[in-house]
Amino acid sequence: MPAAEFDYIIIGAGTAGCLLANRLSADPSKQVLLIEAGKKDNYIWIHVPVGYLYCIGNPRTDWLYQTEATAGLNGRSLRYPRGKTLGGCSSINGMIYMRGQARDYDTWAQLTGDDDWTWTNALPDFKAHEHHYKLDNGIDPAIGDNSRFSDLHGGDGELRVEKQRLRWEVLDAFAAAANEAGIESTDDFNTGDNAGIGYFEVTQKSGWRWSCAKAFLRPIRHRKNLTVWTESQVERLTFDKTEAGATRCTGAIVRQSGGAVTVRSKGEVILSAGAIGSPQILQLSGVGPAALSQAHGIDVVKDLPGVGENLQDHLQIRAVYKVQNAKTLNTLANSLFGKAMIGLEYMLKRSGPMSMAPSQLGAFTRSDPNRAHANLEYHVQPLSLDAFGEDLHPFPAMTASVCNLNPTSRGHVRITSNRFDLPPEIAPNYLSTEEDRLVAAQSLRQVREIMAKPAMQKYKPQEWKPGVEFQTDEELAKLAGDIANTIFHPTGTAKMGRNDDPSAVVDTKLRVHGIEGLRVVDASIMPQITSGNTNAPTLMIAEKAARYIQSGT
Repeated sequence: MPAAEFDYIIIGAGTAGCLLANRLSADPSKQVLLIEAGKKDNYIWIHVPVGYLYCIGNPRTDWLYQTEATAGLNGRSLRYPRGKTLGGCSSINGMIYMRGQARDYDTWAQLTGDDDWTWTNALPDFKAHEHHYKLDNGIDPAIGDNSRFSDLHGGDGELRVEKQRLRWEVLDAFAAAANEAGIESTDDFNTGDNAGIGYFEVTQKSGWRWSCAKAFLRPIRHRKNLTVWTESQVERLTFDKTEAGATRCTGAIVRQSGGAVTVRSKGEVILSAGAIGSPQILQLSGVGPAALSQAHGIDVVKDLPGVGENLQDHLQIRAVYKVQNAKTLNTLANSLFGKAMIGLEYMLKRSGPMSMAPSQLGAFTRSDPNRAHANLEYHVQPLSLDAFGEDLHPFPAMTASVCNLNPTSRGHVRITSNRFDLPPEIAPNYLSTEEDRLVAAQSLRQVREIMAKPAMQKYKPQEWKPGVEFQTDEELAKLAGDIANTIFHPTGTAKMGRNDDPSAVVDTKLRVHGIEGLRVVDASIMPQITSGNTNAPTLMIAEKAARYIQSGT
């Protein structure tokens, strides 16, 4: 039976893959195949915002990865969620819309030598798919004329961005305390300078999660030139030699319930399997460190030492404070009556705790005043628990999680076998540098400073974790290792770079070095992690890539 043939084969129907499928199939003369290892997104908890609690750690929607034991976390291993369904991580993530800082993209341009990646040139690609609520009819009654937002935001794209449908008095008090500590309020984290404190904007529509599958796939499922395969996992890529002697990616071998199927590409193969999946597939295909391929009996197609290296992630340190005289989710959701009221509010209004993103209030600030830019991000929540997915504490409390936006620790993703169905080794190496440990200690002190301000005192905050007995940098850094967890932002494992950069995997048009017909388009191409949540930057990357592919560059 001859191999199925397409113009474009997109591997991974996550954030980037969904947008690429939309853009590339807009040309009816091109046949596009989108391959997803997970199932369709017809699981109710994908769509209810609080449903991330039932999607993460669920084999229906999550790859169920674990990290290696990490010295910086005092020997702990972490659960490492990655979306496994249409929409990928956008179907299970925290829904926060955050572009990062202008300096992130200007640094990418400097590192790669390509000005197309500057903030100025990235902004149109952010706006191209954005449907921002502040541009609905040009006016938001709360703030009046919104014409100034049109320079920064898009109003007619596919990705809906809305304000959250709830507020909490205890979070408002934290924001006021942060003001007293010198952190100014902001009404927009996405101007290129996200310093300030305010409620996060989210990728929701009328109280429902608005994943990339909803935004980019559902409106185009009628296109006859778009084929979507679910429950189809790529075993490896295939390659041929051209007449000129170059190596060209020709397609992939895909495992489905009926066995292995070979698909061929007349144009390009695009890897959008994410910062874990994309390097894994490259390594399984013989594209990566030659010694790694040889160790697992895989023929070396291209020796690219950077594949799977340069792993960067945001590690959040969760400081928990007991409070008094405050309404928190701990007390609201720890009774049958409270749960019933929460469910009723969502059913009638699509608001309340069931519409909540995992974090509601955000802040960006500096860990010390000598830094030129905000290097900390706060995720503040009116709740507390021992670990993600566990029961809420039986006492009223709030959590201020803080992460280092610009970690200097670097890790890796490496296959441990030539079997496609075994997970790779994921070693983030958190808190492995002195700078990261110092920032961790400084961030915990800053939380204490905010909690001590007058605006919080009516709630009588009492530090429960890490505990006031820990004071020195060394003690706080060690405690950070005990209580910190990932925010699920892996990036950098197929980094973009110059042709003379031996650690670079793709060029500035996201073409794999030394391989024709193959690109990587997802968060793995980031040379450095962005200063914020990574879903919005991944969409910007995909928007650029679609233009490169369509123009033949």
